[in-house]
Amino acid sequence: MHDHDDDHAHGNEHAQGHDHDNHYSDMQARVKALETLLTEKGLIDPAAIDAIVETYETKVGPRNGAHVVAKAWSDPDFADWLKRDATAAIASLGHTGRQGEHMRAVFNTAETHHLVVCTLCSCYPWSVLGLPPVWYKAPAYRSRAVIDPRGVLAEFGLTLPEDKKIRVWDSTAELRYLVIPERPEGTDGMDEQTLAGLVSRDAMIGTAVARKPEGAT
Repeated sequence: MHDHDDDHAHGNEHAQGHDHDNHYSDMQARVKALETLLTEKGLIDPAAIDAIVETYETKVGPRNGAHVVAKAWSDPDFADWLKRDATAAIASLGHTGRQGEHMRAVFNTAETHHLVVCTLCSCYPWSVLGLPPVWYKAPAYRSRAVIDPRGVLAEFGLTLPEDKKIRVWDSTAELRYLVIPERPEGTDGMDEQTLAGLVSRDAMIGTAVARKPEGAT
């Protein structure tokens, strides 16, 4: 773990069994070429594809993670299970998949804020967060999140108190992370579905906090 006062955790040995393709850029080029060809033939609409990707990035996929967070906020026994064995706890809600076989949940507190990055590629828990956002895969985020996490968070519009520790977790092919944001004030009595609506994808990566309920100050 890196401690700036900011920690950086490498989960497992990052060099071993890391699921990045050495030919990932070549694959991207192939996909782009295929997309261009199909567009020229009038078989696909790039705008429609972008809209579908956006839906899975920000709406459909992250709902699974928001379900997990809301359950943890509402059920202390589930929260304890999630801390001890996130993989099993998440699977009990039906959220499993190849990109989320081994999970760890890290809980934000009044003293500590967690941030997830993959420094070598873009390992990401698809089963609970959907598709990774473009910025998560960008070299700038992958390098700066470790070196200057507080500055990176500020660029996302999140300014944390100076006395709050930031822990940076390095996601790998062997172990992926889900941030459990702090439950906002003014949410007592809310059901899980309503609570889940306060949880964004970015809050579960650590670049945001949970939304306040409507009308809260």
